[in-house]
Amino acid sequence: MARRKVSNPLAFAVLGSLGERPMHPYEISTMLRSRGKDGSIKLNYGSLYSVVTALEKAGFIEAVETVREGNRPERTIYAITAQGRAEFDDWLAELLGTPEKDFSQLEAGLAYLPAFAPDRVAELLEQRAGVLEQEIAKLKGMHDQMRSQQFPEIFWIESDFRVALLRTEVTYARRLAERIRTDDLAGTEFWRRTHELVAELGVQPADLLRDPVKYFGVDFAWLREVPPEAR
Repeated sequence: MARRKVSNPLAFAVLGSLGERPMHPYEISTMLRSRGKDGSIKLNYGSLYSVVTALEKAGFIEAVETVREGNRPERTIYAITAQGRAEFDDWLAELLGTPEKDFSQLEAGLAYLPAFAPDRVAELLEQRAGVLEQEIAKLKGMHDQMRSQQFPEIFWIESDFRVALLRTEVTYARRLAERIRTDDLAGTEFWRRTHELVAELGVQPADLLRDPVKYFGVDFAWLREVPPEAR
């Protein structure tokens, strides 16, 4: 697909902005920030110019004029092309209608969660939940302010989605922390004992798994399904 030439979410925002009217990059940046779009799309001025260059090279936007205001440097104004409008429409349809795997930091951390002792993991999860609750409160405050200014909800719907995601993550993190602390999470007792043995004996976790009967007094059935080289 042509979109693979420019797949940065910031490129999508630039196309959407220029779909309203021709602008120079600084004006695009100002508009995105004033509308709070930098909360859902990573935005910095250096990256913006690189994205604009890539979009122009791909034929999605074109320079239409150069202007100078007072003693300021010349600024190039860009407009979206017909090809760019078609690209934006296809991209928007894909973003709204086609689920895509998001690789979250939390998910990556959970994949290696046993590297820390259970109580430490529970502590960190609760810390994470607290930080997320602060972000939720901040976003809700922004929503209340926009309501008081009679902004239609459609103009900040993306941050409402962010709040929904954060609430789900907070609930999951706090629940998981509690399950770990109470050994309700299957495997936590084994996990906890592994860290105790590593500390007591100074051995590596892999050594414990190679001879579970020696160290744990039991042969774990599930361990037989793990290839020796993966232990």
